[in-house]
Amino acid sequence: MPAPILMVHGAFSGGWSFDAFKAPFVAAGHLCATPDLPGHGADSAAVASFSMTDYASAIAAQIEQSSEPPIVIGHSMGGLVALMAAARAKVSGLVLIAPSSPWGIAANTLEGAAVAFGMIGLNAYWGQAVPPDRQAFEALSVDRMAEADRKAIFARLGPESGRAISETINWWLDPSMTTRVSPEDIDAPVLLLAGGRDHVQSLATLRQTAERYSADLEVFPQMSHWLIGEPGWEAVADAALSWIPGALRAAA
Repeated sequence: MPAPILMVHGAFSGGWSFDAFKAPFVAAGHLCATPDLPGHGADSAAVASFSMTDYASAIAAQIEQSSEPPIVIGHSMGGLVALMAAARAKVSGLVLIAPSSPWGIAANTLEGAAVAFGMIGLNAYWGQAVPPDRQAFEALSVDRMAEADRKAIFARLGPESGRAISETINWWLDPSMTTRVSPEDIDAPVLLLAGGRDHVQSLATLRQTAERYSADLEVFPQMSHWLIGEPGWEAVADAALSWIPGALRAAA
């Protein structure tokens, strides 16, 4: 029986973001779970109260309920949540898709630094819900998708915890080092999948994350940030599927 898979969505999103992406994994016999993080989906009214620690703890609890240590796949902020959860509960492997950077890895480009510094003001909204920004989302995350698809995805987005965003983007302002994950705490194989034209997480920054956690790195040169749904997503899913058997052998 193929290993169970747990997919972790990114900021402002929900388990629905994997509706298409999970199909090849299900076809290959994997049992796939795509939960909403706390405060997302039907629970969105409460999102302002959650920290990245809450997200990681919720995913760690799901990992522990699995029939066996699962493969955990996380996209964007969900990649960082997956990494944090894997430091709390045993997994068979991690697939990080354009993950947000953990504590200590700074934006490597002027564009990335501008995004981070521009979000400093969110510290004033620590306990508030932050609505998605259409212009930023369409320009940075789904820029390779058709206009109708961009609008359809944006229509499904919901608010995000300002605290969680700040803990992630402005990690150097967080004295608790919430998103710090020691490489020694990750004892499973790691695959990092990156877009060469990602405007949210630059390839240079993602290379730092891959190096820190001794991850296998595969780059899709023409792809941007929404690797789970933009044109070419099937190749991203195939890369993960091809990697999983070796990861399971290494974890055994």
